[in-house]
Amino acid sequence: MATRTATRTKVTRKPVPRGGVKPRAQNRKSWMPKMSFLDRVPVSEAFLDKAVTYSTVGLIGAALIGFAWMSGAPGYVGTEIAQGIGRAGFAVKRVELTGLDRMDRLTVYNIALDQHSMAMPLVDLEKVRTQLKDFGWVEDARVSRRLPDTLVVDIVERKPAAVWQNNKKLSLIDANGVVLERVSADSMPDLPILVGQNANDQARALNELMAKVPSLKPALQAATWVGNRRWDLQFSSGETLALPEGEDASARALTRFARIEGVERLLGRGFVRFDMRDPKKMVVRVARKSDKAAAPQSDAAEKPEATNTDAEKGEQG
Repeated sequence: MATRTATRTKVTRKPVPRGGVKPRAQNRKSWMPKMSFLDRVPVSEAFLDKAVTYSTVGLIGAALIGFAWMSGAPGYVGTEIAQGIGRAGFAVKRVELTGLDRMDRLTVYNIALDQHSMAMPLVDLEKVRTQLKDFGWVEDARVSRRLPDTLVVDIVERKPAAVWQNNKKLSLIDANGVVLERVSADSMPDLPILVGQNANDQARALNELMAKVPSLKPALQAATWVGNRRWDLQFSSGETLALPEGEDASARALTRFARIEGVERLLGRGFVRFDMRDPKKMVVRVARKSDKAAAPQSDAAEKPEATNTDAEKGEQG
């Protein structure tokens, strides 16, 4: 009887991780090297070499500029560059003036062309503007470049508003009292005359005062700044009105006089002087045959002959 022998085969099992999940198969591409950002950019190697070279040169140039700046060389370098631009055709050859009426044109040309260099980048525009504003006629000035070769000067002139008389000298002034130029008695314009020391500094205040009485403003011929504290107004009809000190007091007195003038027509009736320095009354001086044409007087010479007129009585009543 035949005997069978059982053969056992040993089976080796791979350990199963916890949770019963088998490990994933290894990615076939995991062995391939990873690509950098530069590898993915579609540029050539020659371009990258040039970029690196230019960057290096730029850094070196920046360092040299910084060193030059510290040593003061940029001014020289900039000047040489500007001179080169001038030699290339960008140099001042013409000066164009606008807004000029009373000021001398030759004076403006001389100031505009008084430059260390005529190269356009080196023209000192602010210097030209500042020098022009030193002249009384120039209220403002704008200076600009018009390439390739023109310097444009636009001037805003002041307007004459009165003639200032001081120490037997006559000067034309604007509404703010700025002296424009000297004038002679033979060539005086038809403008009000301001008389007295520092009278020009009070021109704006006088304009504001007369603006309160538009009916009297056309009749004003002269105004004397008396004692550096108050006004004597002389009208074209020959009368003088003495106002009190202070802006408010003088404004009240002048407004009151304008109201009386509107009713009684005082101007042109032969009166010489109206004294309103006392706010409580108005003293009127009547012309006599021996009287000469009235002129602005100082406080020391003021001795008016008091006469009560119908206008004064009506005002006091």
